[in-house]
Amino acid sequence: MVVKNAKGREILLAMVGAVHENKQYLGDIDGLIGDGDHGMNMNKGFVTYGERLGDNETTFTDGLTELGMVLLNEIGGSMGPIYGTIFMEMADAAEDAEDITLSLFGDMLAAGLEGLYGIVDARPGDKTLVDTLNPCVECVKSAAEAGKDYAVALDEMQECAEKGKESTKEMVAMYGRAARLGERSRGVLDAGATSCCIILKAMADGMKKVLE
Repeated sequence: MVVKNAKGREILLAMVGAVHENKQYLGDIDGLIGDGDHGMNMNKGFVTYGERLGDNETTFTDGLTELGMVLLNEIGGSMGPIYGTIFMEMADAAEDAEDITLSLFGDMLAAGLEGLYGIVDARPGDKTLVDTLNPCVECVKSAAEAGKDYAVALDEMQECAEKGKESTKEMVAMYGRAARLGERSRGVLDAGATSCCIILKAMADGMKKVLE
């Protein structure tokens, strides 16, 4: 089974819709230990991309690049450059391949994580979106190496994203505004880990719909 790169529209719009639906939730989480603007900023970037896409078709890789550019250049806070880098590195790793195999998708996620590591010092355990993205990379790479069914691997990635997000609840924030709270940041989900979970789960849902 493969995801045809040409079928990117459904995947990208699933991501846009998920961020839009969760903008208040993300803002509420961010408001507990951050400045509360994460949902608003993310929604602005994703909705702007969706509006520009309009009724046009797009490949998955072109869409990731264009969404990344919008996030990088047009939304405030640290998350624009972070997600912009992840998505553009993911797209570059595929090099406009016709078929996004499970193995290639694992490579795309890994490239996104490596790109992120190039601009932030955060690593697993620091209560950031790394705690969601890193286990998803490992999950998909392992599934590809084991020859698992694509849809099953996407289901497993969604479970890994959820577990990764939830793991941040008991961590102490090491970076960002929340880091100033020290131990008081424990007991609350990280907003970036939460948005990453929402985005990756929506990406997987969109991919499952176009698998062939």
